Amino acid sequence: MNLPTTPIPRERLERFGRLLNEYRRRQAKADQSRRGYYDENGVRQGGLIAFVRYFWPVLEPETPLIDGWPLWAMCEHLEAVTFEEVIRLLINVPPGFMKSLLVDVFWPAWEWGPMGLAHLRYVSFSYSASLTERDNGRFRDLITSAAFTALYGPSVRLRNKTTLKVMNSATGWKLASSVGGVGTGERGDRVIIDDPHNVVEAESETVRGETVRWFRESISSRFNRLDAGALIVIMQRVQEDDVSGTILDLMQKGLDYCHLMIAWEFDPTRVIPTSIGWVDPRYNADDPDASEGEPAWVERFPANAINQLRIALGPYAWAGQYQQSPSPRGGGIFQRAWWQLWESPDGKFPVFEYLFASLDSAFTEKEENDPSGFTVWGTFQNKEGRHRIMLVHAWRKHLQFSADRNRIEYLPGESKQAWRRRTMEHWGLMEWVVDTCNRFKVDRLLIEAKASGISAAQELQNRFGLQNWAVQLCPVQGDKVARALACQPTFSNLMVYAPARDWADMVIDEMAVFPKGKYKDLTDSSTQAIKHLRDCGLAQTDEETRAVDAVRVMHRPQPKALYPV
Repeated sequence: MNLPTTPIPRERLERFGRLLNEYRRRQAKADQSRRGYYDENGVRQGGLIAFVRYFWPVLEPETPLIDGWPLWAMCEHLEAVTFEEVIRLLINVPPGFMKSLLVDVFWPAWEWGPMGLAHLRYVSFSYSASLTERDNGRFRDLITSAAFTALYGPSVRLRNKTTLKVMNSATGWKLASSVGGVGTGERGDRVIIDDPHNVVEAESETVRGETVRWFRESISSRFNRLDAGALIVIMQRVQEDDVSGTILDLMQKGLDYCHLMIAWEFDPTRVIPTSIGWVDPRYNADDPDASEGEPAWVERFPANAINQLRIALGPYAWAGQYQQSPSPRGGGIFQRAWWQLWESPDGKFPVFEYLFASLDSAFTEKEENDPSGFTVWGTFQNKEGRHRIMLVHAWRKHLQFSADRNRIEYLPGESKQAWRRRTMEHWGLMEWVVDTCNRFKVDRLLIEAKASGISAAQELQNRFGLQNWAVQLCPVQGDKVARALACQPTFSNLMVYAPARDWADMVIDEMAVFPKGKYKDLTDSSTQAIKHLRDCGLAQTDEETRAVDAVRVMHRPQPKALYPV
């Protein structure tokens, strides 16, 4: 992986040394403090990580704990919150790092039990209330287990059996709520925000903005005491302007946060010690670039599985969720370099197995509104027998709904070809669609199942009758950006071809700046087409494909066409 690398300044290296020395001092102080809290017969002097190891079989009796330094790092920073060295903690780690189990189950139980802080009150938020309630249930199971009761039963006894709010006899409790919820007005000593964004919904600017606004305007009112409450945000990055992005902006303005960031693949240009002095163990001060690209937790995540996951996610999702460095939305979803140039000695297209068209309709003649976008696509097999995709034709036009070319009469001595060229100036959207579908002999026409698309399908049926292709209405799933991201792996794996034509450049130019460009009609038409192929098994990456016979793929049951036109 080619990551940008820059020499680390001497001043930064010296700061590393000072922070490491301070970290060792704090560690020694914390170790000394811990000794007074540990019971004689239970977990001894090992901190939170020892607690996790000891009680792991209680929650996961059939699954052995796979230890690793990322787990230790998260434990160290949560301990820093317990010992009041940190009051605001942001943790960014990839999915699968046991973050929910650690921060929402083990850590509160550790504070209630070994640390003797059963009076503490917790309010836990996630994008889904069912997730926090699930973790509350596991927390309750741990507290009521025979192993925990044997060690800490006298000081930690539960007063209820509900998972929504777990209460103990020492006035402490743990409440589960959802992002945007008010937590029934309860105020806690610890506010935990675990994955505030749904990965799919976070691509919606409206939904993401509501979550960020909730975080900035409501969280401060969730503490018992503003001067003593602790805030823990733990999440994977999903977008530049997510909650983590907001916190990082606030840190630039001087707000005190401890930020622990673990990227899956090591990036030496992003090594910054945390406020307690922790530094990524992959960092080598003598040769900062030596460990570039080194994975974080190979014991838990095999390299082959991760590589397949990277391809399936696409660069955008991988950069955010696993590298904690979300790419900019504009100009990053479809890169120009991913398009493959189709060059043929005779200038001809390959033999297509499947030809179809995709329409993004906009019935208007106003230039300031989006025009209608239309693309034609074909699938073929390369020399290795793998399926590839070709952009065959495209146009963008501001057109009224329909016209009647039959009203344009032949001129004396006029050829049919000349008449056709003249009447095209008077065609509406439906005429252009039908003419293009017939000219390229497509098998199917895709139309988005929105109001204008349904009207277009009905107009085609009423005005043009039976043709040699079928119409299929495609359901709308997610917003434009979410649909684009779902198709990104097909492009990033270099499966899409286009010829050197002006209309192809028009499609590539629009998709290269999506979603910040003036037009989005051709991008919508293209993503609709690629999603259709992915649903049919014809646009999967080589890693996604599992020995599927080409003929069987072509005859795989497809979504039923609305009607033959």
